[in-house]
Amino acid sequence: MTRQTTMLNAYTPGAGHLSPEDSALAERRGRALGPAYRLFYETPVHLVRGEGVHLYDRDGKAYLDTYNNVASVGHCHPRVVEAMARQAATLATHTRYLHEGILAYAERLLALFPAGLAHVMFTCTGSEANDLALRIARACTGGTGVIVTDNAYHGVTLATAEMSMSIGPAVAPGPAVFPVPAPSAANYPEGVAAGFARAVDDACDRMAAQGIRPALLIVDTVFSSDGVYPDPEGFLAPAAAAIRARGGLFLADEVQPGFGRTGSRFWGFQRHGLVPDMVSLGKPMGNGYPLAGLVLQPETIAEFGAKARYFNTFGGNAVAAAVGLAVLDVIRDEGLQENAARVGRAFAEGLRALASRHEALGETRAAGLFLGQTILTGGRPDPARTARLVNALREERILISSTGPAGDSLKIRPPLPFSMANLDQFLTTLDKVLAREA
Repeated sequence: MTRQTTMLNAYTPGAGHLSPEDSALAERRGRALGPAYRLFYETPVHLVRGEGVHLYDRDGKAYLDTYNNVASVGHCHPRVVEAMARQAATLATHTRYLHEGILAYAERLLALFPAGLAHVMFTCTGSEANDLALRIARACTGGTGVIVTDNAYHGVTLATAEMSMSIGPAVAPGPAVFPVPAPSAANYPEGVAAGFARAVDDACDRMAAQGIRPALLIVDTVFSSDGVYPDPEGFLAPAAAAIRARGGLFLADEVQPGFGRTGSRFWGFQRHGLVPDMVSLGKPMGNGYPLAGLVLQPETIAEFGAKARYFNTFGGNAVAAAVGLAVLDVIRDEGLQENAARVGRAFAEGLRALASRHEALGETRAAGLFLGQTILTGGRPDPARTARLVNALREERILISSTGPAGDSLKIRPPLPFSMANLDQFLTTLDKVLAREA
């Protein structure tokens, strides 16, 4: 299978239609940041400000953001900014002193989880959270083997990059990482639930043949880098049972789908009627502030906690805790989970309605405000056409990207305040772009 790399939806230096000023800025960026960084779009966007579901360029033009789940409650939300500034002006220190802020946040956060998930450890990024989860899984199980999906993304540390198949073969998979096909109907025509569980069991057999014991099955619970595969509800439970039967743990990576994005549930794993051994959090947790964490069942951390101490200079600091509380307040007070359910349902219906008029639109896969839309030519997935649509929408000042092993699906995950009016703008513009391209 062809796997996407970090070149997906990327600017090629010297290409595009940049102004002389932005071209000089891109060249300056390359000199300062080096060759490993990438800019989005054939013609990159020079952004200077954000507010709500919009981003603004240097000329004051607004771009509708249908991609950035990091700013989950909206770009530069005033309540989050105020909480950050107030706490930073009062006390900004780590977790090795007594302080009520981190405890208030931890207790508030844990109350959103099933009772079995009773501890939280704070980090700065989802990569750190997943890296910590692997360390804990090894201590708890005595194993080292990890199962991931074949276009997964779980982070940028050495350990998590080796678990991130989408980064490319120069990095992943690591020697103890065993990829399995993503849970799509195409990969498992006999049924996703049974097929995916069998794939996990088969991966454990491959480990055993190499003398490796299982430690962890880690999945993004909407499989966003694999192309967005959230359904059918419940299909993950047999896979979690399969890894546990072989002595490993199940980690739900909620860095992308968590915090109400799937609409019907606050966490993606809840759609599958199971309680993970660990849950990793990040990105939307701090609305752009570097805040992440790992939520665990007490027995999972017992062995690790008895033999090792954990400390993170910035993870869960007083400012992070204040920001995290503000994000939870906004999600609750502004009804953003409910909004994700309502607008997300209309989003999926709108895409399917457009598909009746445009042969380019294939399968729509959706859970709340997290959607994957396959793009076709002649009834077959078409990565080149997907890339053209991404860039055509950018020219219409709508920001979006692509996903999947070959990059043949639109990846749609706007900030949670995305409204029905915003949706109408998106669908109207997509309709126009598709008609123009036909």
